[in-house]
Amino acid sequence: MDFKDYYTTLGVTKASTEKEIKQAYRKLARKHHPDVNPGNKVAESTFKEINEAYEVLGDPGKRKKYDELGANWRAYEQAGAHGGANPFAGGFGGGQQGGSRTMTQEEMEAMFGDANPFSDFFTTFFGGAAEPGRAPRGRSRQRAGRDVEHELELTLEDAFRGATRRLAMTHDGRARTVDVRIPAGVSDGSRVRVAGEGESGAGGAKSGDLYLRVKLAPHPLFERKGRDLYVKAPVAAPTAVLGGEAEVQTISGKPARLRIPATTQNGQMFRLKGYGMPSVNKPEEKGDLYARIDIELPSTLTPAEREHWEALAKLMSGAETPSAV
Repeated sequence: MDFKDYYTTLGVTKASTEKEIKQAYRKLARKHHPDVNPGNKVAESTFKEINEAYEVLGDPGKRKKYDELGANWRAYEQAGAHGGANPFAGGFGGGQQGGSRTMTQEEMEAMFGDANPFSDFFTTFFGGAAEPGRAPRGRSRQRAGRDVEHELELTLEDAFRGATRRLAMTHDGRARTVDVRIPAGVSDGSRVRVAGEGESGAGGAKSGDLYLRVKLAPHPLFERKGRDLYVKAPVAAPTAVLGGEAEVQTISGKPARLRIPATTQNGQMFRLKGYGMPSVNKPEEKGDLYARIDIELPSTLTPAEREHWEALAKLMSGAETPSAV
């Protein structure tokens, strides 16, 4: 095997101190590490040579034998000499295992600081092993959890009053329930955020959020437009003609009284102020309710009713006929 000048590999000299050698190695390791140069075979080969050089020059005992024996130092090492300052338990690509040791967490941090360029896999298997009961502190690959969105169907009454829903959630294979408050006034398509209930983060990163997209179920009576509601108000024909009062259904469930003026027409619209939907986070601010008059005509007639309708018809017909002079 050809003699390798480890000093040249690290860009230092025989006069360099242990600190200078460590600094040179750290700089080169960061530059050529495979994690920094994925798929670059040249960088990987260079990194192996850098690691092999530091395995020797980073250990005072091995460095001394290397300086004394030159190309024969490895044969001496294999013959039975022991020592070891191998930072990666034999090197990335093939240093000797005999007498080598794994770099401690403190040494890893001293060499690379918080900006350790090595992957979690590399740190775990080639150095930086944590003490028993202590989690590894190499560079963690954090990844925030993704946000998750689900559809939540509500009735218009739920949207008017606000609601609480109990949802079944699963985190890391464990099921749990979450109570979610839906504020009053939400509209169709609005989203309710539940912080931290999305996908779990990796490496200690925060979890994503859960977004509930509101879908309002169709209502048999009310139509919603913004914060205003529209409803049909059935009115008896005599009331529409003569005037009076009618009951109008509201979303709260309590009917409202509506004054009907005489000769009210079918389809005519009346506004009931403040009977609409509340504003989100401002329940005291409500929209209006618009009542559309729906005149009810009889489907059957008693003899007496028919008599009166016929008399009314004759009267109205006579009123339309010019009087004789």
